[in-house]
Amino acid sequence: MAEHDIGPGPLPSLSRTGTPLRGRARHSPPRFGRRARTKAALLAACVGVLGAVGTAPSSAQSPPAGGPPPRHPARFVPGPCPRTPEPVPGRCGFLEVPENREHPGRRTVRLAVAIIPAASKARAADPVVFMEGGPGGDAFGAIPFLIDSHVNRDRDLIVVAQRGTLHAQPSLACPEMDRFNATAVGLPYDAPSTGRGLVRAAKACRDRLTADGIDLKAYNTTENAADFAALRKALGIKKWNVYGYSYGTDLGLTYLRRHPQGVRSLAIDSVVPPQIVSLPWAWDSAQEGINAIFAACEAQPACKSRYPHLSRTLTEQVRRLEAKPLRLTVPPPGGGTPVKVVLDGGTLVNLLVADGRLVPAVDVPAALYELAAGDPERLARAQAAGATPAIGEFAHGLTHSVACAEWVPGFSKRDVLKAGRRAFPGWPDSVLAHAPQLPFEHDLCRVWNVPDRTAVQRVATRSKLPALIITGTFDAKTGASWGPFTGRTLPRSTAVVIPGITHWVVPQEPCAASVLVSFLARPTAPDTGCVPGVEPKPFTIVP
Repeated sequence: MAEHDIGPGPLPSLSRTGTPLRGRARHSPPRFGRRARTKAALLAACVGVLGAVGTAPSSAQSPPAGGPPPRHPARFVPGPCPRTPEPVPGRCGFLEVPENREHPGRRTVRLAVAIIPAASKARAADPVVFMEGGPGGDAFGAIPFLIDSHVNRDRDLIVVAQRGTLHAQPSLACPEMDRFNATAVGLPYDAPSTGRGLVRAAKACRDRLTADGIDLKAYNTTENAADFAALRKALGIKKWNVYGYSYGTDLGLTYLRRHPQGVRSLAIDSVVPPQIVSLPWAWDSAQEGINAIFAACEAQPACKSRYPHLSRTLTEQVRRLEAKPLRLTVPPPGGGTPVKVVLDGGTLVNLLVADGRLVPAVDVPAALYELAAGDPERLARAQAAGATPAIGEFAHGLTHSVACAEWVPGFSKRDVLKAGRRAFPGWPDSVLAHAPQLPFEHDLCRVWNVPDRTAVQRVATRSKLPALIITGTFDAKTGASWGPFTGRTLPRSTAVVIPGITHWVVPQEPCAASVLVSFLARPTAPDTGCVPGVEPKPFTIVP
């Protein structure tokens, strides 16, 4: 496919068994049923802020001939980069857009934007724009991992703080919920009293945000996608490539459906299909990811011999802990003051679903057998990590504005329980009544009170543009089979399933990163040759 120039000139630079699938051929339907950060070293070249953009502000909307200028047109304003743990190795600014495009004359929001130059001197004309997960995650925190994965090898990389997130104004952070979550590590996961505490914290956050004049119903995937479309025009970019992971795939697919102009290619990693995502869907993904870990252990002789009958062991431990929760005092993983934690059935399940950050997939069989043998230390310390959240960093307000409008409607609490029973028969209903990672969400959504948007959002994306779909078999948040499923309506897609990897595949597996880079170079013919050689890492074997 031919590459396109950017506006009047180029964007200035500042300087082991897997099966790739193409098109419709082998896309089979799956059964319905806080972001991981890898330990990859940060790229040494990421040093210092390289200064602000030197161009005048640009508008994404020109005044109509003979008429008054539009109210609050979207525009890019050069400015300093946000302060981050690793200085942003590029230039920055803000995108200014209406908060609610149905009422463009009202409030505006400002989204921080970073443009990271390509590492290569032979820079391609079409940049890559990144869509963060969550919803509510910090896109700027992903920059070192994107650079370490060579996403900007041949192209400039554009990173945007989505509306409501850290480095956007206003922020929909909920310190009220952060503080509750810090105490919740010592509470029963699915107890009604825990749910009431969570809902009270959410209501306090909502009341504060709305008192500040924030229109929560405007923080949705439709408006989010429109922000990216406005940014492309404001920067004068003719064509760009879109890469998103987790919620960023929901956003990327929505963006492609609603704003296909200017998209050269779409790459999605750890897929959330907009037409499918719901609370019951979370149980299907949990089942797929956990079962894949158990199957991989079964395929390794040492693991199979040391940890037989993992599925049965998990069911036994979920039931035992739910009946008689363990209460322990343990230091967090990084050391420090010991923390009181509760380990019950719901806690155990959510530690396994999380994303491999708290309990790495290679440690799951050992952790379960240690627990069964009376040693809960590994899992208890993982739970203790939640006692020290980064207050005000994650935008819970965006999470629930999206979830309550787009994921929750149309499915009852009974539907969630039925999906849980299908996925894990024999588990206690008290565990299965709550979607993994989103407990008490129906109750929370009643106080969050945003309108149902499923009619415009729960829609499949159909496109003939080139797409790359990457999933990991150990992903218990967004099951691997949903990647090929999504490819059914993307006939020029290549779906790659990477064995032994959890949520957000590219930063964890060099093969996946190389496939992405090759896709950006040749979207219709990415090099997937390394995929068949990828195998799950050996599992931890304890005496």
